[in-house]
Amino acid sequence: MSKVKQIPFYRDERYLSAAAQVVSGLLVVALLWWLGVNFVRAAEARNLSLSFGFLDRPAGFPISDPAIPYTTNDSFGYAFLVGVLNTLRVAVAGVVAATVLGTMVALARLSSNWLLSKIALAFIEFHRNIPLLVLLFIWYFTVFRELPAVGESIVLPGPIYLNQRGVYFTWPRLIETGWVFAAGLVLGILASIALWNILRARRELTGKKTYFVEVSIAALFVFPLVGWILSGGEPFRFDVPSLQGFNIRGGLRLTPEFAGLFVALVTYTAAFIAEVVRSGIQAVDRGQLEAARALGLSGFHVMSFVIFPQALRVIIPPMISQYLNLTKNTSLALAIGYQELFSVGKIAINQAGRAVPVFLMVMAVYLMISLITALVLNLYNRRIQFVTR
Repeated sequence: MSKVKQIPFYRDERYLSAAAQVVSGLLVVALLWWLGVNFVRAAEARNLSLSFGFLDRPAGFPISDPAIPYTTNDSFGYAFLVGVLNTLRVAVAGVVAATVLGTMVALARLSSNWLLSKIALAFIEFHRNIPLLVLLFIWYFTVFRELPAVGESIVLPGPIYLNQRGVYFTWPRLIETGWVFAAGLVLGILASIALWNILRARRELTGKKTYFVEVSIAALFVFPLVGWILSGGEPFRFDVPSLQGFNIRGGLRLTPEFAGLFVALVTYTAAFIAEVVRSGIQAVDRGQLEAARALGLSGFHVMSFVIFPQALRVIIPPMISQYLNLTKNTSLALAIGYQELFSVGKIAINQAGRAVPVFLMVMAVYLMISLITALVLNLYNRRIQFVTR
């Protein structure tokens, strides 16, 4: 019986592959080290401080429309936090609104109604073929800055007041015991999601009815109802705006800068989301549609329970890019004076003279927001993908 000749380690593909990866990793680390050392030396030669000690000093500059209370005596670090929150406020609200508007435009684009379909097509083509900065200027300078004075405000049902100082509308505000209702609402949402997943998995495992839909809906209503009762039956009050003298009192105010940025980001991103949703819906096999109709399902049920759940598997990956683009595009707010992360960072550079640390912080925040957004949506996308065996 002949003895099998063993391959020498220096010719074994496994050892060679491992060695190549180790060498490549060392080269990358060495390159990064070399770049870092040269960067530090260049910064020192130009008297550019790389320390973050300035974050404890008073900022000394105002921030219009801060998301949390802020004064000029607060530190640079606190001012930076306000900028981050201003960015998140626009980004989160913009993502939700753009998703809703984009989905509606996509459904209109697929409508059998010729006029509705062409209006949706015109909306998509208009917003996709002009730069976002131009659209931002259109909304801010030609719409919100051209609104009438406070005394001649445009009053819409609600009431909603439109004037040069912004948009005022009715807003629910929690009272002292309102936090109990808010906690119940949050617990209800979390419990509903948990019960949906647990009971649905149990039904698939055992084949027995678990009534996961009914139980989840019940949890969604029971917890807030308990919070409502414990809070005294009136956890919030509606703060209604009203014209008093030369100003609007009460309600929630959106400044012209915030409103212009928000509308521009939402309409611009919605046009791209509409195409993503449309392509995802059309990617579903037509046989699924015909089978659902053969079962007697209505158009709403066909879209809600058959087409759209399958289309999400195609929609989610490109949707992540649109959400990230919207978040990063908030930096264009600098052009109209809304002070978000990038704008606050620019002012901090002028005040403290620390360009490198500030830019590192700005890049780190944008990177963190992008990674968290991508992680959450990728986890959801992985969950809804088909499992092949």
